[in-house]
Amino acid sequence: MERPEVILENSDAVYDFYRDHRQNPIQAKAAYWLLSRGYRPRISYAPGARERLRAFIAQGRPLLISINHLSQLDPYTVAATAWGSVLRPVIGRTRVLAKDELFVEDKQRRRIDMMGGIPVFRGKDHGLRAVNAAGQRMIDVCAERMARGDGVAVFPEGTCNLVDPAQVQQVGTGIGHIAFRAKKLGADPVLVSLGLSYGPRADPTVEPTKEQAKSASFYFGVPVGELPTKPAEVTRIVRDELQTALTGAVAAY
Repeated sequence: MERPEVILENSDAVYDFYRDHRQNPIQAKAAYWLLSRGYRPRISYAPGARERLRAFIAQGRPLLISINHLSQLDPYTVAATAWGSVLRPVIGRTRVLAKDELFVEDKQRRRIDMMGGIPVFRGKDHGLRAVNAAGQRMIDVCAERMARGDGVAVFPEGTCNLVDPAQVQQVGTGIGHIAFRAKKLGADPVLVSLGLSYGPRADPTVEPTKEQAKSASFYFGVPVGELPTKPAEVTRIVRDELQTALTGAVAAY
């Protein structure tokens, strides 16, 4: 299928494409390996988290990975962490939600596609009413991918936290609806909370540079294998678990 232009007016074709798009797993693993060498993240786990997550992956359970959002560099440091962590086996089988503007320039789009990106048309960029239908399609696509065994990684705050890097900001309801719809399609998703810290910053409104993003602290919370059936309840669990993981990442920096 020909790659459609990623613009809001073309959202139906965009999500038809990303519903079935497949990464090249060899290229993805090579890219994640290179990023791990460049960013060298420090990775730690809550007690029992590593073993529990390994077991879920071995069972083939789809992962719903929740990560706090601090910088435009986050997708790259997260990819580096995936290579150096227990997530390595799911590289090439995990989709990552990314804002639509990252898919505009062709070279960057090919890179994002290779890393598993799915475009998100955000209300803050286009208006809440304008993106409603596209947002529903995006959630459906994520649920369908999870029902086929793929993982989905989400920055549920929706935008970079330029307020307090040690506190999770408001979490959007989209992640709860993804889990809810995936369950309706027969999937049994596992919530994985991944806290990220680039260390203390004098001014949280200034994002870290590439050099400052090196050796970031990542902390895996204990994965949650039994999620509630209501989207709002899932969203509450996502926020609580993500704050626990973020506190762990800050403490381990």
